[in-house]
Amino acid sequence: MKTKKHIGLILAAIIAVLLFIVGSSCIVITYPNEYSVIKQFGEVKDIRDNKDGQSGLSFKLPFIQTVTKVPNTKLLYDLAISDVITKDKKTMVEDSFVIWSIDDPMEYIRTLNGIDAAAESRIDVNVYNAIKNTISNTTQADVISGRDGALVASIKANVGDSLEEYGVHLHSVETKHLDLPDSNKASVYDRMISERNQIAAGYTAAGQQQAQEIRNTTDKEVSISLSTADAQAAQIVAEGEASYMQILSDAYNDADKAEFYNFVRALDAAKLSLASSGNVLYLTPDSPLASIFYQMEKGSN
Repeated sequence: MKTKKHIGLILAAIIAVLLFIVGSSCIVITYPNEYSVIKQFGEVKDIRDNKDGQSGLSFKLPFIQTVTKVPNTKLLYDLAISDVITKDKKTMVEDSFVIWSIDDPMEYIRTLNGIDAAAESRIDVNVYNAIKNTISNTTQADVISGRDGALVASIKANVGDSLEEYGVHLHSVETKHLDLPDSNKASVYDRMISERNQIAAGYTAAGQQQAQEIRNTTDKEVSISLSTADAQAAQIVAEGEASYMQILSDAYNDADKAEFYNFVRALDAAKLSLASSGNVLYLTPDSPLASIFYQMEKGSN
């Protein structure tokens, strides 16, 4: 009886283990950062993901179907350091890395058998060719000045959608190092500084020429304005003197006014003579002043 009981317990344990193994082979757990690829006899039957972060538990046929995990997150691939030639035949040292992900796991498995090394090999070839073609069509000066993002954008545009046929999406191509070889850095930088100085000197000369033209034009306009003002002032003075003479002529047009005018002028002349010779005024009989005073004396008698 004890033997039969022991055999029964052993069989129960074996059955439990078998059930556990079968049950385990039916369960598929998919995490948010991966795809679960269900294969049956090497053929892909289903692809399961857990992007929403909900329960990733599912089932498959035991033993017949197998599970292959494929990354469902952003991946990084570091390209090897290499030399590239610019449009003006200058050598530069380039070191970049790529951020990529698997967007279509079905195409990824179909074309690359789900092997990350194969995907990285494709990325390496396509991105390196894009870098080489972009830089070969760009001068060294533009490569150096394009480090603000323009060069990376051109490289990514050159890659285009060439990786989509493998189910791979290229997020970005980042440059860790893109510089001149140590052997010719100094000479290239000196030449670039010299070229920039020449350009600056050209701008300075052009600015000085424009400034001189502006000064010449301004001086000419000022000279014309002053000449015009002087001419207008002379004309106004002449017109004023003519008006003054006309007023005097109208004022002393008759004999009485003329006589009074001559008398006032005689007094002014006598005043000036007295101021210069003292209190005595000497007049000859034929002096105009004497004749005026003689007429006045005669008229009073």
